[in-house]
Amino acid sequence: MEKQFVIDDIRMGESWRLFKIMGEFVEGVENLHDIGPAVSIFGSARIKPDDPIYQKAEKIAALFVKNKFAVITGGGGGVMEAANKGAAEAGGQSIGLNIVLPWEQKPNLYSNIKLEFKYFFIRKVMFIKYATAYIIMPGGFGTLDELFESVTLIQTQRIKPLPVIMVGTDYWCGLKSWIESRLLVKEKMISPNDFEILQVMDDPEKIVKAVKKVVIL
Repeated sequence: MEKQFVIDDIRMGESWRLFKIMGEFVEGVENLHDIGPAVSIFGSARIKPDDPIYQKAEKIAALFVKNKFAVITGGGGGVMEAANKGAAEAGGQSIGLNIVLPWEQKPNLYSNIKLEFKYFFIRKVMFIKYATAYIIMPGGFGTLDELFESVTLIQTQRIKPLPVIMVGTDYWCGLKSWIESRLLVKEKMISPNDFEILQVMDDPEKIVKAVKKVVIL
């Protein structure tokens, strides 16, 4: 009998978890459904304000706002803070989708729409659902995760194609060269169309222009 009580408690816990998951989805949709065209900007949380990458993220975000885009980030520090700062100071919608973590991630002060998520996968849905482009600044595993998830969703036609722009030739050229030489040419594990999803750019003005070419405002 005691064992059955334990099993029932576990089942009850799983059931209530489903309600929490639904609640996070509802909160995300209610807060973001009318933001209009937006770009999701990703990058390292460890970049400092005096780093050129931070400053470029800030500039890119401000340019997008001036061109009538909202800016979505993970809501934390580093590149996320820079992008939220650039968007907010340019007078636009600066959205931070923070994740609850035991270390590293703390909400930055520059997002004027703040949401907090416990579940990574719900947060990921919000990034992709409301983005008209993915802007990938230099970053670590989390940034690579968002990069390859977006490419996979486009490749498998789970979402409509959108620009995926990797910012920083010096940072990303080695990865893109490896993908081309190994996955495309040698092993033939991807198609030329798959490879063309990835764009590497440096100039903020050209990045915004590339997105505007395919996004109807």
